[in-house]
Amino acid sequence: MKKILLVHLLLFSCIWVSGQGLRLSGKITDGYRHDLSGVRISIHPVAAVVFTDTTGHFAFTGLPKGEYVLKAEQEGYRSQSRTIKLLADQQVELVLQEMHYQLKEVYVSNNHIKERKQSESMNIEVVNQDFIQRNLGGSLMSTLSRIPGIKTIGIGSGQSKPLIRGLGFNRVVVVDKGVKHEGQQWGADHGLELDQFAAGEVELIKGAASFLYGSDAIGGIINVKPAAVPRPHSIAGSVDLIGKINNNLFGTSVNLLGRSTHWFADGRFTYQNYGDYRVPADYVQVYNYQVNLFKNHIRNTAGNETGLHLNTGFVGERFRSLFYLSNLYSKSGFFANAHGLEPRNVPAEIYDASSRDVLKPSQQVNHFKLINRSAYRFGRHQLEMELGYQRNFRQEFSQYVNHGYMPPVYPDTMRIPVDLEREFNKQVYDLNLRDEIKLGKHRLTIGFNGAHQDNAINGWTFLVPAFKQTTAGAFAYDKFQLNERVLFHGAIRYDYGQIRMFKYTDWFESQIVEDRDTTSQKLVRADNLNRRFNSLVWSAGLNYNAGKFNLKANLGKSFRMPIAKELSANGVNYHYFSYERGDPSLAPEQSYQADLGLGWTEEKWSVQVSPFYNYFPNYIYLNPTAQHDYYYGAGNQVFQYAQSRVVRYGGEIQLKYHILKSLSAEFLGEYVYAKQLSGDKKGYTLPFSPPASALLNLTWSPELSEKLQNTYISVDYRLTAAQNNIVPPEKVSPGYSVINIQAGTKVSLGSQSLMISLQAQNVLNTRYLNHTSFYRLIELPEAGRNLILSLKVPFAIKKANN
Repeated sequence: MKKILLVHLLLFSCIWVSGQGLRLSGKITDGYRHDLSGVRISIHPVAAVVFTDTTGHFAFTGLPKGEYVLKAEQEGYRSQSRTIKLLADQQVELVLQEMHYQLKEVYVSNNHIKERKQSESMNIEVVNQDFIQRNLGGSLMSTLSRIPGIKTIGIGSGQSKPLIRGLGFNRVVVVDKGVKHEGQQWGADHGLELDQFAAGEVELIKGAASFLYGSDAIGGIINVKPAAVPRPHSIAGSVDLIGKINNNLFGTSVNLLGRSTHWFADGRFTYQNYGDYRVPADYVQVYNYQVNLFKNHIRNTAGNETGLHLNTGFVGERFRSLFYLSNLYSKSGFFANAHGLEPRNVPAEIYDASSRDVLKPSQQVNHFKLINRSAYRFGRHQLEMELGYQRNFRQEFSQYVNHGYMPPVYPDTMRIPVDLEREFNKQVYDLNLRDEIKLGKHRLTIGFNGAHQDNAINGWTFLVPAFKQTTAGAFAYDKFQLNERVLFHGAIRYDYGQIRMFKYTDWFESQIVEDRDTTSQKLVRADNLNRRFNSLVWSAGLNYNAGKFNLKANLGKSFRMPIAKELSANGVNYHYFSYERGDPSLAPEQSYQADLGLGWTEEKWSVQVSPFYNYFPNYIYLNPTAQHDYYYGAGNQVFQYAQSRVVRYGGEIQLKYHILKSLSAEFLGEYVYAKQLSGDKKGYTLPFSPPASALLNLTWSPELSEKLQNTYISVDYRLTAAQNNIVPPEKVSPGYSVINIQAGTKVSLGSQSLMISLQAQNVLNTRYLNHTSFYRLIELPEAGRNLILSLKVPFAIKKANN
């Protein structure tokens, strides 16, 4: 009898095991055929839950044969259910339709990304192409500046770089298609070479996140994701047109994409051309010298940009390998009266003859990038890899002006062109490896990041030496789902870095007086230097999601390697009329941060509060001294890199209320406080600390007709407080208020659609000073009234099979 029972038991076990291992996978898209990430997928009666990845894919494994009910849910979309009889591995595709009462903008408080935010313990915001088109600025970073906690250092009208909660430069990592974007981000005059028309979804992490990307992510991350892969058996594209009145900008971006079953190609060409921008002022004061402005134009701030993109690759159910090639070129001028050692000697009649030419001083930047992203899914593993190569080639041009002991006439024996002031040539090789493993309630990610940089220099002036830098880091990150409400996070990472800087000697001789003897020699501006750094960082957090209430908390430690400029700078910064010196003994920055997020959502209103606290035991800053340089400048004040203890705290608040079905109001507020606790500037704040600000918004989204959809009219009223808490040589900035208006609609013309977006920025032509602007030191006001019209015409040559 026992043998019979044993045989039956074994037979039953074999039958039961044979039913295991079935896989139910699929993809979730919206009504516009865009991949949806963060969609909650539940399956009954198993009671298991997964979320779609960034490409809209999901999978359940280990399912026995049977009948299941699959349900997809995403706030802002109608839920979709499907009954499936599972007899073998099966794939499904679900389309979620957007609810019409939801605002078409995808903004930080929009419930469209609620699931994504609830699965991360850090403060994370997500925007998509609709948001970008609706809020188009002069660059991708300026477009994102509407988000609380995100500010920019504006560089004229065409370029800018990000600040996250007052931290910027090499303290913010910008990730493009999975690879860290590496340009000359250490300079306030260096913008980011990114095409906002080519961006798909942009994810912003506010707060230290070094455990993800290592050094430099001490302030936050801006993750620019590519557009979604085309649907199978489709050929489509779009044409974007944009025009701006303030600087007479015109531009276009043309996109064409197609896909067979597994192979796809996606190409884009972008071109923009703009003139000098205008400000509501007749003159500005450049260090006590009055500069008159011709017809309110900031002379020599015109430019143009060209972007070429080609994406291609193979997409399968378990394996995908995508290639991204891009080449961005830009040429732009610097404000002629605010560059060099003699800003007064500018022939206005030449510079004012045309508002569209680019004269000296100017810059040309070419950024080439080639990235491969591959992923392979098997069993409980998701293997991912990114390989990247990029070259950032930047040249700054200016007329030769001798100073210090430079020869009065540029030698004709010099191989360096007479107008090449500076040249930076950076080549970067990246490798990222990750394995995401699902172990019961754990989702463990282990990974490695490595990068090598080769930085060469040229030009007849010197600021930073040539250098090579190698970094490597390994990490482990675990998400533990305790129950449907509680999710724990834990991460640990070890990083190693080496930077080697190379000796630089002047090409001219200077006179040196020693013991009353005068000799002439070529001075050494930078010596050979080899530094190594290592650090162990960690992060711990939790998410608590209980229906209407959500809480997230995160504690962490981050670090940042000193960059070449901080270690070995030794030259004139012609943009700030200063002389900068590095300190080869600087220690790597350490940062301890606590983040908290509290949210409550009702049917008509929602509120989100995100306070933070940040402590640096050794923050690196540029300290103005009492010394002046006479060897290389006209008595410029010397600024020396130093370190001090710093405390920072602040936060953001977002409140939204639906007054009517088609009428909503929104309040966005932000505040940052910083104070140095030691060093020469003890008691002062940090440079580029943004003042407190608030944005009041009223949006009307009527349902007009079938031919006019997604219509909106939106008014922003931004209030910015005065910034009296400064650090020299910064100046106090008065408060101001600005009104911006946005309107748009989607026009259906038979089978063709046209998306129209109109912005009116600074409607009242208000004269105000942006404390974080590159030109704030010379009291140059921000751009005056500006009208922006953008049109997007999507088209389909061959529609995908449904």
